[in-house]
Amino acid sequence: MQSKLAVEIAGLRLSNPTMLAAGILGMTKLSLRKVAKAGAGGVVTKSIGLMPRTGYSNPTVAQTDCGILNAMGLPNPGIEYFAGEIGGARISGCPLVVSVYGFSTEGFVKVAREAENAGADALELNVSCPHVGKTGSEIGQDEALLEKVVRSVKKATHVPVFVKLTPNVTDIVKCAKAAEKAGADAVVAINTVRAMAINAETMTPILGNKFGGLSGPAIKPIALKCIYEIYEQVSVPLIGCGGISSWRDAVEFMLAGASAVQIGTAVAFKGLDVFKSVTNGIDAYMKMKGLSNVKEIVGLAHKH
Repeated sequence: MQSKLAVEIAGLRLSNPTMLAAGILGMTKLSLRKVAKAGAGGVVTKSIGLMPRTGYSNPTVAQTDCGILNAMGLPNPGIEYFAGEIGGARISGCPLVVSVYGFSTEGFVKVAREAENAGADALELNVSCPHVGKTGSEIGQDEALLEKVVRSVKKATHVPVFVKLTPNVTDIVKCAKAAEKAGADAVVAINTVRAMAINAETMTPILGNKFGGLSGPAIKPIALKCIYEIYEQVSVPLIGCGGISSWRDAVEFMLAGASAVQIGTAVAFKGLDVFKSVTNGIDAYMKMKGLSNVKEIVGLAHKH
């Protein structure tokens, strides 16, 4: 079962096509190891910066009818401290991807280097956070700046570099092509969609930051469209992210062109069993369709 479900992305071998998305249970070595043992094919840490950051004041999370709205503000202990967590989080057979962010090209490079030195199997550049100024989506929305950041990190490191794109742009395909041109080894699509919530009783925005990012079922159709469009224009592997909570969701993303999928919000709703559930479902789907390898699913929707 494992061999036919195994996926290789930029030299990283995943035992199955599911990954933990950044921002969920990715802050400590213990939580990351727990996710790996639960059946994830790969794990992505919470986004880490050069210096410690406390993030925004509460409330930072709000549940909606169709997902979760959050404006955490990228809280993290800084790469110097987190380097110790990286070393202890690694489990044989489950690649550890460290999500990094910066407020400048130099910032991205410094964090990426330290993460690699600490033992990261790959890096995921967060150029898509929708609620922190001068980083995240402000970089991901600027194709020239995006290209500069990716190219600089690639030049300074030796592990695969994934680029997580924002859907909050006019044309995500142009951003994906800029990342590919700069040397990205894979593209992750998408991060959360910029959104907000208001309390009718208090007549005020619910989140402390007013605006945040929406994740969960509501953004799945958006993410699916992004993967489908990007697949037709770039040649690097794609990793789908956004509203994936079942094997059917995962298969749909793979049919659209994703080689693997990241699961985040569903962990909060369904628990860690979601990884095995999705993997087992993909396996059953392959048997039903007479497919011998999970790679055969990738991009099939473009041929029908």
